[in-house]
Amino acid sequence: MINKIWMSMLVIGVVFAAFNGRMSEVNEAIFSGAKDAVTICIGLISILVFWLGLMRIAEVAGMLRGLSRLMEPFVRKIFPEVPKGHPAMGYILSNMSANLFGLGNAATPMGIKAMQQLKELNGNKDSASRSMITLLAINTASITLIPTTVISIRMSYDSVAPTEIVGTTLMATICSTLGAILIDRFFYYRRLRKGR
Repeated sequence: MINKIWMSMLVIGVVFAAFNGRMSEVNEAIFSGAKDAVTICIGLISILVFWLGLMRIAEVAGMLRGLSRLMEPFVRKIFPEVPKGHPAMGYILSNMSANLFGLGNAATPMGIKAMQQLKELNGNKDSASRSMITLLAINTASITLIPTTVISIRMSYDSVAPTEIVGTTLMATICSTLGAILIDRFFYYRRLRKGR
C-alpha cells in the first residue's frame, strides 16, 4: 500500500511540474537530493558505527541483559499473553532496549523477529493479536534516551550543539509512549465491551 502512495505522489508531482513548465526544477531537486542523501549517509555511518559498537560492548558486558531484567516486570504487564520464557519476550525486550538508545536500525530486526514469534503465538493467523498491535504502537512511539540518529544528522550539518535535543526528545518520547499505551488499551477494552 505504501508503495502505491509513494508512486502516486511521484507521478502527480512530475505531471504537475510538466504541465506548469517546471521540469528543470524537478531535475535539479532530484540530483541535489541524491547528493544530499549520499552526504548524510556517509556522515551517519561513523556515528552509527560508534553507537552500535558501544551497544555491542554493553551487550557483552551484560548491561543490556541487566536493562532487560529491569524492564521485564513492566513489559510483562503490557504483554500478558506472552508466556514466561518465550523467545518473543526476549526479542521484545531487545527491540525496546535498542529503541531506548535511539538505534532504530538495530531495533528493526528484533522487532521483526518479535512479530514472527507473536504471530506463531497467535496461531499464524493473518489478523494481528493484541500483543502484535501493542508492540507496533510501542515500537513506533518508543522512549528514546539518546537520539543517536538525529544527533548524527545534526553533527553532519555542523550544528553548534547537536546534543541539546536529548532532554526534549526524552520528554516527547515519554509522552508519545504513554499515549500509545493508553490508546492501545482504550481500543482493546472498547473492543472487549463490544464483543460482550
